[in-house]
Amino acid sequence: MKSKQALTVTSNKMTPSRRNFLRGLGTSAALASTSFAQNTQAIARKGRIKQVIAAWPFAVGAQWTPQDLIRHARQLGVAGVELFDADQLPLLKGTGLVCAATKSHSFERGMNNKGHHPEVFATLTKAITATGAAGFPNVMTFTGLLDTSKEENGSIVSREEGTKNCIEGFKKMAALAEKHKITLVLEPLNSRVAEAMKGHPGYQGDHIDDCVEIVKAVSSPGLKVLFDAYHVQIMDGDLIRRIEQYHEYIGHVQIAGNPGRGEIGDNQEINYRGLMKALLKVNYSGYVGHEWIPTGDPLKGLEEAISICDI
Repeated sequence: MKSKQALTVTSNKMTPSRRNFLRGLGTSAALASTSFAQNTQAIARKGRIKQVIAAWPFAVGAQWTPQDLIRHARQLGVAGVELFDADQLPLLKGTGLVCAATKSHSFERGMNNKGHHPEVFATLTKAITATGAAGFPNVMTFTGLLDTSKEENGSIVSREEGTKNCIEGFKKMAALAEKHKITLVLEPLNSRVAEAMKGHPGYQGDHIDDCVEIVKAVSSPGLKVLFDAYHVQIMDGDLIRRIEQYHEYIGHVQIAGNPGRGEIGDNQEINYRGLMKALLKVNYSGYVGHEWIPTGDPLKGLEEAISICDI
């Protein structure tokens, strides 16, 4: 990917509905820069919560390039970014920023289907190798959809078969991740919301409990769960108790407002200040990624969100 291009979304395959979603947001949500954008002095943070900014929501909602995101992350005083792909990691060299979770294969074609294993393994191998070489911590991964029969080399798998395939495949990839001193983070995605990029109907790993069971079965430091508070809230709720229950298996955290996957302020239901306190209570030392789609001024929204989590 050329560095001047806007970042793409996590999936490597764009459905018509997603293309329309991206075009609509890219046109309607492009916002003029605020005076803050010209401020080169980084904001001082407490830093107890290591915050990063996800690439795709701000490429979609604010038309930011990777270079824009890097500049704003430095100005906002956060630890880095996330969801750069393997080829974009060199952009961070010399910036002092981390890529907290490298993008890899699509969430549709994941580890639950053996027919997808060759492409998943190839994409993960590239991401794992590049991430380890850069000294960054995590690579994203997914179970995949249960039904990909309408796609090339697709098929329908049962949950039982899909779980077995996930465990088998992740054991191979987790061993490689250990070798490169990185962690694969398996993300639960909600299957309830049918809006593009806000929910993923048909996704196998839609409950945090199921993803944790896969991680337990693989039993490797090379695989942990990604605790996405937005998705977990929609499917399971009880966020603080689940953090307490599963903290030893959590390798990365992502946040967004619910409902709507927008900003994390008062116009949504999750108490993110309380959630950050819960993470500190269980001695979580990983990163927290802002993976929400801006609906207003993106810099003002980020400044508010980062302040909420900077406890």
